[in-house]
Amino acid sequence: MSNIPAKRALPLKESGLFKELLTLYETRQLKKGLKTADQILKKFPEHGETTCMKGLVLTHMGRREEGIELVRKGVRLDLTSHICWHVYGLIHKGEKNYEEALKCYTQALRFDKENLNILRDAAQLQTQLRIYDALVETRHTLLKLRPAMRQHWIALAVAYHLDGNLTEANKVLDHYESTLKNVPDYDVEHSETLLYHVRLLEDLGKFSEALAMLDVNAKSRAIVDRTSIMEIRARLLSKLGSEEAKHAWRVLLDHNPECYEYYRGYLSNLGLSLDATDASVPQALAVLEELSMRIPRATTPRRLALTIASGDHFKQLVTPYLLSGLKKGIPSLFSDIKGLYQDQSKQQIIEEVSLTALDTFKTASDSASTSSDVEPTTYLWTLYFLAQHHSYVGRHAQALEMLNLALEHTPTLPDLHMFKGRVLKRAGDLYGGARCLEDARLLDGQDRYLNTKSAKYRLRAGMIEEANVLLGMFTKKDAPSPGADLEDMQSLLYLVEEADAHNRSGNLGPALKKYMGVSKVFDEIEDDQYDFHGYSLRKSTINIYLNLLTWEDRLRSHPAYVKAALSASRIFVAVHDDPSIATVTVTKQLTDAEKKAKKKAKKAAQKVQEDTNKKTTTTPSNNEDKGLEPPTKDDDPDGSKLLQCTDPLERAAKLLKPLATLAESDIEVWIAIYDVSSRRKKYLQAAKALTRAAAIDAEHPELHVRRVEFRQIVSSLPAPAQAAVAPIVTEAAARLLPDELSALTFNSQYLQRRSTDPRAILAVAKVMAKLQVPRDQVEGTVFTALNADAVLDIESARMILAFLGAVKSTRAEEFRTRCGERFPLSTVFKTLVELDELRRLTIAAPLADLDKPEDCP
Repeated sequence: MSNIPAKRALPLKESGLFKELLTLYETRQLKKGLKTADQILKKFPEHGETTCMKGLVLTHMGRREEGIELVRKGVRLDLTSHICWHVYGLIHKGEKNYEEALKCYTQALRFDKENLNILRDAAQLQTQLRIYDALVETRHTLLKLRPAMRQHWIALAVAYHLDGNLTEANKVLDHYESTLKNVPDYDVEHSETLLYHVRLLEDLGKFSEALAMLDVNAKSRAIVDRTSIMEIRARLLSKLGSEEAKHAWRVLLDHNPECYEYYRGYLSNLGLSLDATDASVPQALAVLEELSMRIPRATTPRRLALTIASGDHFKQLVTPYLLSGLKKGIPSLFSDIKGLYQDQSKQQIIEEVSLTALDTFKTASDSASTSSDVEPTTYLWTLYFLAQHHSYVGRHAQALEMLNLALEHTPTLPDLHMFKGRVLKRAGDLYGGARCLEDARLLDGQDRYLNTKSAKYRLRAGMIEEANVLLGMFTKKDAPSPGADLEDMQSLLYLVEEADAHNRSGNLGPALKKYMGVSKVFDEIEDDQYDFHGYSLRKSTINIYLNLLTWEDRLRSHPAYVKAALSASRIFVAVHDDPSIATVTVTKQLTDAEKKAKKKAKKAAQKVQEDTNKKTTTTPSNNEDKGLEPPTKDDDPDGSKLLQCTDPLERAAKLLKPLATLAESDIEVWIAIYDVSSRRKKYLQAAKALTRAAAIDAEHPELHVRRVEFRQIVSSLPAPAQAAVAPIVTEAAARLLPDELSALTFNSQYLQRRSTDPRAILAVAKVMAKLQVPRDQVEGTVFTALNADAVLDIESARMILAFLGAVKSTRAEEFRTRCGERFPLSTVFKTLVELDELRRLTIAAPLADLDKPEDCP
């Protein structure tokens, strides 16, 4: 007691109460814990540790703000108490503020260096924050304190591994295994540790030692994962150049004859590759043919042969492969072989073979011969395959012709309606696509996949309310809305598609809200790994844990995050450039059709909710049973507050920061980084971003616009600002656009090089507008995108039309009309009246059918 500061010391009774308080908190008896804390504080109101514990209890009782304030007060009352700092660290950890939590734990360890709980928590935080050098020290301390615990030995080896010191990790495991005695057979945790040790030896290049360890422990049944044993053994034998390797790979192929990696390993062991340009192609084809004869039911060797074969040999191989798939009626056959379409000659051969097959199967179908070995559905699946083929190569009219024939043959196959919707979507008819997907959904109202696809296509067509009505059929009925439930389930498809739908219609608040919802999902996934830092070490699942950390390090390279971050950053930049966007309170004027559709959708959703309420009035909710709080109310459901934030550029920079390393080959990322950096007046970052973009694609249209813009920015800087960033920035600007070239000359030279690229033409027009060239010249340039030699697509045409609207061109309507003639299947360029009618036709039937019970699960 003599070492305890006077202000912390408690009499015997209160000391016992404090120990009881700790126990009550651990067992989550929060109400009793609060009473106990109040008993102590009644006599000792300045006792810091009790004050902190009371605050911690209150945070778990839902009184978070009050509890956090008490914890801060407790820390101030006793700055040398490890308990106070530990509690403060727990509060920060609960807030996902890991950096501050680690600082608190570091402070706590200053006053109690051997506290196991604090050391364990600190180690997990160091792993979460990837501070591996400090992690090694913490794990060393834990091992010294508890050397008999298996977990601490493994944890230290993993810490060395993560820090890049594989040699020390190997030494730790060697020492640990030398102390083991009487390990039972089939001990899964020990087996996982041994597999990790084998992996470590392989990473160190000690292949012989790794193989010896694997074989010994496999024979003694210490390693129980038979598949892992076979895979690692084959890999190690190949690296050692052993003659046994061939047999080891053969064993794996017999074990799983459809695994592509096994075939690659087998061929690589023989010195062959699956590169079509390699000189060893004939030998590789011979090996694959031998394997396909040896394992006749396996499709993988025959498919791999198609990748490297060419010419007549390719035709000989692809013909039976296609015919077999068509006769079996494999819906995914085209998805399987479309990777071959990168080679134009292979694409042509596939078309010839499938057209010949169509004629053959049609004749067999028409004759209805009972002796034919062709199933009646083979003709149908051939039409389906050819429709996919024509659509993929851009021949949408032919694809629709094939699909219409297939629908005449079998109108009740959902796949046909779904793909017809995809063809129409690719052709620019979003409403037609939505109608076709709804036809597919109505064929099976209990199929969640069809429901989701139909809702997705409605979102693509801008029918957001109607899409949410469909989604509500398969979401929780007691959720605030279908969207809220899907967001809780981290549905990236829903979040991205609805955000894009709002963005296209100009509703930037809801769009930004959903894009930030995507970012929130990735934050939650990143936070979820925290629990595995302890769990995986306890269970000794080290290999999969290391794979998890590697995956988490590249988490934000996921396409959904990249898309959401880029789109959100563009909205933030637009708000910075024009703050009035965020302050507009007048809603868009809806058309009569849109008003009716919205009213019907809302009525249908209310009916579903009322039916749900009737069913649940007699029973308490799950939240009431478990004593849980209801979900917190969203105080910004439409994203208006988010749109009106005071730091849009800082938020955009935060979203884009991880992409600078995780998506460094994406030119759109660097252009977005430039847009944000230049507006934040961080000209060195802007110059670097444009330089990186130029290294990826020096002729990219958006980069062309930014080159001119950056020169204008640098040249217009006041003298003090120029002195601060020169000469690096001015030199970078000169590299991007040489000083001896005027912007107009640079622009015209670019147009000469890219005169058939519609996006390049648009970029040139944007530069002309920036340089204040007369509007008629800008319009004349833009209209060259309609020339016969220009490769105009629907999306580029929409972008050009939007640009003409932005510069208030009087020829915008003319451009829209000519695009409508250029793309007859598309509805994108129709008038508002025509679009209203299409929308009405799309939504009328589905909403009328919602009351039918057979359509609902």
